[in-house]
Amino acid sequence: MVQFITKCMDPLSTGDYPHSMRSIVGERLPKFTEEQSKLLNGSFDFIGINYYSARYASDASDIIYLHTSYVTDPHVNVTTELNGVPIGPQTASDWLYVYPKGIHDLILYIKEKYNDPIIYITENGVDEFNDPKVSLQEALNDTNRIDYYCRHLCYLHASIKNGAKVKGYFAWSLLDNFEWNYGYTVRFGIIYVDFEDDLKRYSKLSTYWFKRFLKKREKSMKKIQIFVDNNGGTPNV
Repeated sequence: MVQFITKCMDPLSTGDYPHSMRSIVGERLPKFTEEQSKLLNGSFDFIGINYYSARYASDASDIIYLHTSYVTDPHVNVTTELNGVPIGPQTASDWLYVYPKGIHDLILYIKEKYNDPIIYITENGVDEFNDPKVSLQEALNDTNRIDYYCRHLCYLHASIKNGAKVKGYFAWSLLDNFEWNYGYTVRFGIIYVDFEDDLKRYSKLSTYWFKRFLKKREKSMKKIQIFVDNNGGTPNV
């Protein structure tokens, strides 16, 4: 994650890739002219973050790769578990493990490294299986999604209290969608789409949760702060 962030953000904030990256990637990494570096330096207005999950990382600098690529460049081992214990509950997608604290840590990392920029959370969400055996009413009762959003908003709020300039948050997603290689086998939306019946749409429980949350923002955030402080269950906001 850090390697990906620095690859994207260092040129925009300093005019060049980090030295550590150049020393590893070598000639595969493009070089900027002096004029290009000047144009790049400070050329962003805000940073958009898509956050869903997190990983454990460990040093792998002693491994020699026969074929190098952007995947092997960081020289780290990445895993979803430590000592056999997952970093968080796994969802319908095999890559998505729920780890709410990660959004807080990532925001503060970016705040410190890139001179306290304006930040937007451009994507944050969780999926469930599109199980044909599950009734419509069961599918609309997405309490796990509410829990996911509540916990992530808790830590997002904490990062703002710690000084991060988070100016916006976008849940992924408004509607169930065609999700990359997963196609229609998973559902990310807070609104259910019936792919078998002319794309009819039905509000899930999370839709009403968000409606209440946004309508009573101040009161909701107080409840959420109590929740994150006590690390208890999902508050009814």
